[in-house]
Amino acid sequence: MSTAEILAELNARIDTIEEAYEFFLAYASQGLPSDQGSDTGRQARHYLERCDTALTGLGDFLNGFIERLDVGSPAPYRAFIAVIDSDARHAQAAIQLVIAQPAISSQIVDNLNASIHLRALLTDLFLIDEVLKQRARSAAAQQ
Repeated sequence: MSTAEILAELNARIDTIEEAYEFFLAYASQGLPSDQGSDTGRQARHYLERCDTALTGLGDFLNGFIERLDVGSPAPYRAFIAVIDSDARHAQAAIQLVIAQPAISSQIVDNLNASIHLRALLTDLFLIDEVLKQRARSAAAQQ
């Protein structure tokens, strides 16, 4: 997999997580008692499932990327990726809990949105994305 392909996959994962979070904000504001019987409700489950998939193996994916970039001293990257991995696993556990519910109300999604794990994860991802893009650009310029 090329650096460009890895960056594209990272961007796709981040976009999926961010889109889900934004959808969750809108869903939470609707005051729905359940996801059943409405298009919006079906979309809620769809976004939850897509987000769950995007979170799977995120730490391993990022560690593989920094190995490919040959960042020199990987210790600061690995330390931060450990934070991302922890936040991703915690956010994923919360998302899987919501998916497991027979009815997903707006209130449940509102509580998911308030989860520090999900919000911290988004911030972590925006930071690592920018750092890795900059590293990739630097590596490409040196070739």
